[in-house]
Amino acid sequence: MTYTIEKITTLIGAHHYGENAADIAFILTDSRSLCFPEETLFFALQTNRNDGHKYIPELYQRGVRNFVVTDVPTDRAETYPDANFLKVSNTLKALQRLAERHRDEFDIPVVGITGSNGKTMVKEWLYQLLSPEMFVTRSPRSYNSQIGVPLSVWLMDEHTQVGVFEAGISKPGEMAALRAIIRSTIAVLTNLGTAHQENFSSMEAKCREKLALFHDARTVVYDADDAIVRRIVSKTDIQGETIAWSRRDKNAAFYVSEVKKEDAMSVVSYIYKGVAGRYSLPFIDAASVSNSIICAVVALQLGLSRDALDRRMRLLEPVAMRLEVKEGQHGCTLINDSYNSDINSLDIALDFMNRRPDHKGRRHTLVLSDIYQSGKASRELYKEVSDLALKRDVEKFIGIGPQLCAQAEEIQLPEKFFFHTVEQFIHSEVFRSLHNEVILLKGARKFGFDQVTELLVKKVHETILEVNLNNVVENLNHYRSFLKPTTKLVCMIKADAYGSGSVEIAKTLQDHRVDYLAVAVADEA
Repeated sequence: MTYTIEKITTLIGAHHYGENAADIAFILTDSRSLCFPEETLFFALQTNRNDGHKYIPELYQRGVRNFVVTDVPTDRAETYPDANFLKVSNTLKALQRLAERHRDEFDIPVVGITGSNGKTMVKEWLYQLLSPEMFVTRSPRSYNSQIGVPLSVWLMDEHTQVGVFEAGISKPGEMAALRAIIRSTIAVLTNLGTAHQENFSSMEAKCREKLALFHDARTVVYDADDAIVRRIVSKTDIQGETIAWSRRDKNAAFYVSEVKKEDAMSVVSYIYKGVAGRYSLPFIDAASVSNSIICAVVALQLGLSRDALDRRMRLLEPVAMRLEVKEGQHGCTLINDSYNSDINSLDIALDFMNRRPDHKGRRHTLVLSDIYQSGKASRELYKEVSDLALKRDVEKFIGIGPQLCAQAEEIQLPEKFFFHTVEQFIHSEVFRSLHNEVILLKGARKFGFDQVTELLVKKVHETILEVNLNNVVENLNHYRSFLKPTTKLVCMIKADAYGSGSVEIAKTLQDHRVDYLAVAVADEA
């Protein structure tokens, strides 16, 4: 979907400087993610740490001609003769306003998910459950912030049949803007935990802020076994249908009568609106079981049959498989995103590959399977794939599947290879010649890309240390709870973060707004 620059000017209430025609399809807030400059509108966001206005000269040189700003350059006519500048009082609010107006174009089911934990897992599992029948647009990665939510909603287009979006808040007053952008038809509270508690006077206050997402939703889903949530919901003016799930209350709309754990499988028996059912889940941990219950409620509410729910629950993949980086054989680096394949997540994965600093100067290779449920004609779809790959500096393209083989001419990369199956690829000279490359594996689950990963990954010692970054964040918030909000926090990133991974630990702490990172010596920095 595209909007003219004149239409966007009206939608966000901007003052337009410049007289250049433009059709906008892409929104950009981070200059590093630029892909299609001619159709991009850059929002010069201002934060405590950065100001997007300083990237305007660079972006103009790279072909961007449309900018939303609070300050129009004084030398606009001389330095930016072909540019459109849309002046607003607040670029973030303008971004959010544009996403709201874009959301107005859709009369479809939209699932809004909030909660202290589990938002991303519930979102990704809902995608896996629903996408075989419906075209689902969802939040990329964990785009659930004041910036991430409008960027996510903007991804909806004429093919979208269901939207699934996360809404994350860290302080009072944030949910109102996200609610207006998502405008959920089904609103979900996954759980209520201690994250960001330092910004709220009580757990009840945080619960009320999260439940603001429920306002105007046609259906709301929550855990009735949480006493605080149950009490706040009862005091909240909810107009839509309430679906409480419970493992204790037999009268709940979704009553979980039994959870039976067998080896690596959980069998969940339930009664939904008076009718019994059951499904099997390939996980046994408590969090996965709870998240699966939420997914079951939403999927059934959206019309998925009980039999289909059981079949698809058995096939759920762990979310950790998203954009997982592994050291490969023959000097290769593998980026494994091989449990699904759609055009939006392909762009995100290509951007991820392009932005990793350790990948500079090495050949970028994309191994892609056929893309299903795109809503687009094959020729149009794979031409778009080709354009994305070219713009994201892919040098070698390996297509797997009958559709890609049939549309080989639409892939315009100079080095390209096509195979009907993964097995053909594995037994080819192309597979054997992979060397010193960054390889993105992006495939629909049915193609069995796990075989490729298994053969390409570098064989290392069988012992694996698995670091749960969610637990790192929980520990961080635990210590924060003893501090005044004004007290600054220094975190030591020593000796490869004492074996936990210095880059991963540092980025996680940075994402959760610690004030300083410290090391022992300059070489470590």
